[in-house]
Amino acid sequence: MLVKANAIELLQKELARKRVVGTIGLSSMNDPYMPLEAEVNLTGRALQVIARFGFPVHVITKSDLVLKDLDTLCEINRTYAAVSFTVTTAGDDLAKKVEPGAPLVSHRLKAMQVLAGRGIHTGIVMMPVLPFIEDSEDNVTAIVRKAHEHGAAYIVPSFGVTLRDRQRAYYNERLDELFPGLRQKYERAYGDRYHCPVPHADRLAKVFDDLCRQHGIATQMTPYQPDTAQQLSLF
Repeated sequence: MLVKANAIELLQKELARKRVVGTIGLSSMNDPYMPLEAEVNLTGRALQVIARFGFPVHVITKSDLVLKDLDTLCEINRTYAAVSFTVTTAGDDLAKKVEPGAPLVSHRLKAMQVLAGRGIHTGIVMMPVLPFIEDSEDNVTAIVRKAHEHGAAYIVPSFGVTLRDRQRAYYNERLDELFPGLRQKYERAYGDRYHCPVPHADRLAKVFDDLCRQHGIATQMTPYQPDTAQQLSLF
């Protein structure tokens, strides 16, 4: 695996030139807390630079490894820090199948509880909810309940999955391996469509909204509010 050896130097130079403070996102494309992070500490060092320059940050991850940077995140939170955990199933057993190699959902929830206890704005990105696999009312109900129990301030959902051509080929292979017969169900329901919403998405969204309302959980996160009208996002 390649590590961007000069990333910290580039980040420091870039932030030093900025005159508008806006939220830095880590990360919309790659998890900033892959297992290698425990050795190279690239994300940890980047957060230290961000803290030094007083920028807000939003971290998206599937890993409880984020806790290694708890003190730095608390320092950043003097401005604004948010950590969103990807959770699409309430059960560790199913998560092991659909997210092989990722830390257990139960570990993510415990990490979220720690962050919430330290005043970090934290919650769940519940996406993608896989059709015919994770789209039961029981699963969604369990996620909301566990989110509430572990201090989530918000859950941002997306009831479905998107599949590009090569993604679809890989996904179909995994369906054949892990859920025999389900590939044919996908083909009948979606064909070659890019966007594959879960069946009865409107009904499931209503169930979700009602549950979040009952538990006092927002369905969108509260963003950083700058002192000026201008805001910059860095990715």
